Amino acid sequence: MNSIAINAKELTKNFNDVIALDNLTLKVNQGEIFSIVGPDGAGKSTFIRICCGILTQTSGELKIFELNWNLHRKEIKSKIGYLSQRFSLYGDLTVDENINFFAEIHNQKNYQNRKEELLEFTRLKKFRNTFAEYLSGGMKQKLALACCLIHNPKLLLLDEPTVGVDPVSRREFWKILSELLKTGMTILMATPYLDEAERCNRIALINRGKILACDVPQKIKQFIKDKIFEVICPDTRTVYHTLLKEDNFLNVQMFGDRLHITTAKDINSQALLNILNKYQVKALSIREIIPSMEDVFIAMTKNQ
Repeated sequence: MNSIAINAKELTKNFNDVIALDNLTLKVNQGEIFSIVGPDGAGKSTFIRICCGILTQTSGELKIFELNWNLHRKEIKSKIGYLSQRFSLYGDLTVDENINFFAEIHNQKNYQNRKEELLEFTRLKKFRNTFAEYLSGGMKQKLALACCLIHNPKLLLLDEPTVGVDPVSRREFWKILSELLKTGMTILMATPYLDEAERCNRIALINRGKILACDVPQKIKQFIKDKIFEVICPDTRTVYHTLLKEDNFLNVQMFGDRLHITTAKDINSQALLNILNKYQVKALSIREIIPSMEDVFIAMTKNQ
């Protein structure tokens, strides 16, 4: 049986009349990378901030490595590394100076070897004398990560770390996370990107402060029992609004230049083509597809 890194029971957080977390219960195993996925305002950042001690829950219980937050705050903080949504380092300090500063905050004494490891690990060694404000977005996030890791935390909390980061830097960031997992570190990550979530061991889909589903990505995709067809056609937007009134379609969603149409099991490609012809829709391509994480999340939020 896996040891538990994070154990949240009936966690609720209210901001005046707004319920950010609504009796949320969730477990994160030690040594896994776990992703909380949801839209803006779903409660992702609130949960991360409660886990790192920035916020306090209104009710419910939270344990980190079996330690209760309310009773063992100092001990728990020494085990946590936290990377916030916004770049929170000092632009007028160099890469080296930022890492030194965070090492001293965490009361690290002989950290020079650790710093050299992290600079090599994050590929920032040749930028060590560069002021942080002059780094690119991706490099700033890697520097922030190095600062989070200087005290060798057991749990890394990442709050949307790749938002606003270019695709190449995102890929490099994920390579770094993969290497961290090999050391036995536990990683909890909040992200709005469903493609990123699929790289994780397990996923929790969250909306309006509630967990909609929590499992490995493959099993979450099995939530949809109906058929989904991908349809490519001219003037996708007009066709989308036209097909919304079709009773045989359980759901119609637009993904760029194509539509995802959810139908009952008894509808095949030819039956779908006949329905499209009824609306004088000229389909360039029709194919049945495996549900994507986006399809699952849209279906779940619609049911909610």
